[in-house]
Amino acid sequence: QAVVLTLQEFPVVNSSCDGKSTRWHGHVNLGLAVSVEGGLVVPVIRNAGQLTLMEICTLSKQLADKARAGKLTPDDMSGGTFTISNMGMLNVENFHAIINPGEAAILAVSSTRKQPVVRGDQIVIRSIMKITLSSDHRIVDGATAARFMNELVRLLETPALLLVEGA
Repeated sequence: QAVVLTLQEFPVVNSSCDGKSTRWHGHVNLGLAVSVEGGLVVPVIRNAGQLTLMEICTLSKQLADKARAGKLTPDDMSGGTFTISNMGMLNVENFHAIINPGEAAILAVSSTRKQPVVRGDQIVIRSIMKITLSSDHRIVDGATAARFMNELVRLLETPALLLVEGA
């Protein structure tokens, strides 16, 4: 949900390029990288901007299960406008995902790790998750990518905003 909301605010990150022209999408078709025996597939949640957080969660689980069962159709894997690659369950501290051809960017989500952080004047232990955006610089410049990430982090660190902004 946080990614969808951020993509709606930064439509250039949700665009695609064929090498000659750039196309801005008025919808978010969210690709989810799923590891399967023999490789990786990317099923797509269509029109994710029209869905609630619970609908996105339900569809992502259904598509991942369908992928692992080897039952995805070509239609299930086409039309993505942005992809999330999550290696959090694999104890990965940090990684850089490879952009799917045509898409402007991909988000890499790593594992959470307990780390000391400063909150106010106190050192406290918090679960920290690294996320990395790989972007096609023909479409998304570094400053735009940084603003996109800052907004995404703001939403992730304040979950109540997802309910207000995603309602």
